[in-house]
Amino acid sequence: MKERVTLTLDTNLLAKIDKKVDGFKIKNRSHAIELFCMKAMGESAPKLGFILAGGRGTRLKPITDEIPKPLLPIQGKPVIEYTFDLFKKFGITKVILSIGYLGDKIKEHFGDGKKYGLDIIYIEEDTPQGTAGPLRLAKKYLTETFVMCNADELKDIDLDEMYLFHKENQASATIALTTVEDPSAYGVAKLQGNKILEFIEKPKKEEAPSNLINSGLYILEPDVINYVPQGNEPASIEKDVFPKLAKEGKLYGYHFAGQWFDTGNFERYEKARKSWNGINN
Repeated sequence: MKERVTLTLDTNLLAKIDKKVDGFKIKNRSHAIELFCMKAMGESAPKLGFILAGGRGTRLKPITDEIPKPLLPIQGKPVIEYTFDLFKKFGITKVILSIGYLGDKIKEHFGDGKKYGLDIIYIEEDTPQGTAGPLRLAKKYLTETFVMCNADELKDIDLDEMYLFHKENQASATIALTTVEDPSAYGVAKLQGNKILEFIEKPKKEEAPSNLINSGLYILEPDVINYVPQGNEPASIEKDVFPKLAKEGKLYGYHFAGQWFDTGNFERYEKARKSWNGINN
């Protein structure tokens, strides 16, 4: 529920506020002021992060025979550490890491996280659990809104703005969407306004409903766990969870314009290694 108020502001301050309005992420002056007030009152991004770091990295063999994919170096430090940087930028210091393949090396490298300004909790996948199964393993920790992402992507996203978008839409799940020139290798979002209707997997470029793809970062409410199939079999958040949420009108897409790199194969990894500019502070 919202209430209309009248404000008197300095014209110079108002001009600065107006510069933040882009008509999309920040729709208007009122929206901008609401975002600034939320930040000032501490109503910003969620305080819990959840990172999927259990993949085998088969497309990066033989390197990943010895080094788990989250520890592959990008400009002098492990790729996952840039996600830590993003989280810390927005006040997220409690992080759950779901580990599996070569997980002991990840635990040995980061320990309890204190050295990195974090409190790290490890969830261990005895068998591969996919991208949704780890939610079942971490259920007791996921009692508040949280940010979930893959460990092998580089992203620079304003999590405060994304969270405001998430709250305004009363979403159960909000997916950060990024634009690519050729979406044929990805899951492509079909939208109605900001609501995601479905993802079209690897469409022909000329048949894609948009150029917006899943960037691998989400803001989720705890009730999303109820949509994960029960049992111990691997489950996919993309195939088993998001379609159910979309059908119920609870899945939204947040379009961001910041950097995004996928490091999943040698070509993409090399591009990220050369082009990534780090987290913008």
